[in-house]
Amino acid sequence: MKEQGATHQPGAMKERGMTNERGAMNQPGAGKGQKAPVHQESATAPATGTDASGHAAGMPTKIGKEQQVKERKQGQGVKQPATEAGATSVGGQQNMQANAGAKAKKPDPQQVQQIKSQHANFRAQPKPQQVPPVTYNQNYRIQGSEQWQGSRYEVFRSYHPEWHDEGWYHSHYSQVTLIGGGYYFFNNGYWFPAWGYSPSAQYYAYDGPIYVGQHAEPPDKVIADVQAVLQQMGYYKGEVDGLLGPMTREALTAYQADQGLTQTAAIDEPTLDALGMS
Repeated sequence: MKEQGATHQPGAMKERGMTNERGAMNQPGAGKGQKAPVHQESATAPATGTDASGHAAGMPTKIGKEQQVKERKQGQGVKQPATEAGATSVGGQQNMQANAGAKAKKPDPQQVQQIKSQHANFRAQPKPQQVPPVTYNQNYRIQGSEQWQGSRYEVFRSYHPEWHDEGWYHSHYSQVTLIGGGYYFFNNGYWFPAWGYSPSAQYYAYDGPIYVGQHAEPPDKVIADVQAVLQQMGYYKGEVDGLLGPMTREALTAYQADQGLTQTAAIDEPTLDALGMS
């Protein structure tokens, strides 16, 4: 992006820079009353009776070639670096502003900690009208996960829903908790939907692993934390509800793309690391 801003219309920039250089020959001996900026002088030169080289109109034009070359070299040698620096500075500022809107900045660690403390007792509530639930499908696989490389995405590549009763879950996992209308079990840093645990409590906005780290924080709290940070960064426009619905997943995808991460549309370990929440 920087190169694009610096090299846009090279011909026009060079001609403009040369005009500024020659019009800016306000060295000792030039008129003292010319206080206008360099670019204004060159732009208004024809209207004030000067030609493109800064000489008064009507001035004898038969100047020796050596003198013309000397003046030209002096103008380029003295003024051109300033002109190029100015062009680079302006172009660089424009590129930085454009990049600020396109590329994500790292969240402020203090804001992250403040958000996490605010959500210490956060509890999500099911909202089937706003965030429709997913349904159980034993053949479901997370779309695109087979292309996600690395050990930290293995859990998504291998995930498939299973239907078990309450006794089975308790015999296999030490932590099973009701979160936002559905039961989840915890296993090695991730919460998973406990399909079949309770037929009357099976509201899940997302069918897949949710990474929270080894501290086993409730998934709805972690989702709310992520939503609030992405909201502050301009990615998420919805409500902080602790539900991993379509709007939250779209925001995650956009953030992951800007950070150069695998676009899982989920809360995974690399994304939580990037957000400073792991």
